[in-house]
Amino acid sequence: MLLAVDIGNTNIKFGVFDGDKLTSKLAIPTIREITADGLTKVLSSKITQLVTLAIVSSVVPEIDASMLEFLTSQFGVDPLFVKNDFDFGIKIDHEPLSDAGTDRLVNTFSAVEKYGAPCIVCSFGTALTLDVVDADRTLVGGLIAPGMHTLATALKITTSKLPEVEIKLPGSAIQNTTVGSIQSGIVNGYLGLFEGLISRVKEEIGNSPKVIATGGFASFIAENTHQIDVVDENLLLDGLRLLHERIYPA
Repeated sequence: MLLAVDIGNTNIKFGVFDGDKLTSKLAIPTIREITADGLTKVLSSKITQLVTLAIVSSVVPEIDASMLEFLTSQFGVDPLFVKNDFDFGIKIDHEPLSDAGTDRLVNTFSAVEKYGAPCIVCSFGTALTLDVVDADRTLVGGLIAPGMHTLATALKITTSKLPEVEIKLPGSAIQNTTVGSIQSGIVNGYLGLFEGLISRVKEEIGNSPKVIATGGFASFIAENTHQIDVVDENLLLDGLRLLHERIYPA
């Protein structure tokens, strides 16, 4: 079985594949100081399948050594860590290539493999990323903005009296409480931000690209806008499996 690992800024996600079937998945908070022993304590009772292969995408290099030691000692595997210069089957127009996040590259690769091109891949996590693939399967670029929860946290940190609030959409834009006002401002403002960006990107790329959304807030955003065609919560994990199959074909 293949273990796919996505080390992100907020969570580390694990998916176990039996062939092309995702048989189980779990997530743990990202702790940059975590050791291999710490990973073993948290995960040894949660990943019980017979793992024989592993692939890792990481945007938190501080954890890479611990993850390598954990996977090697726990499963006896030599994990494949995704690098920016891998052959993703698409042309990548990003300068320099070394600056591109492997999570964005895997998500984009996965979207093209599963849904075709042109497409816009939207990841709603710690940051909002939009990656744009044209009809010629070229990743022409994208953009990065703060994630919705990041905005809420920043408002709490940079003010003395405003609280951090639960992310939810109030019944109306105008609110008469502090919490409601913050929720309305963040959520309605974020929807406006996203819809404005998508509209601008669609104008620039043309060819009616399919919009694919993933990440923690993908379903929430999709429920409140008509700009998203597909929500795929397993886009990155599936992409890791597909990439491993591409590099090591059966």
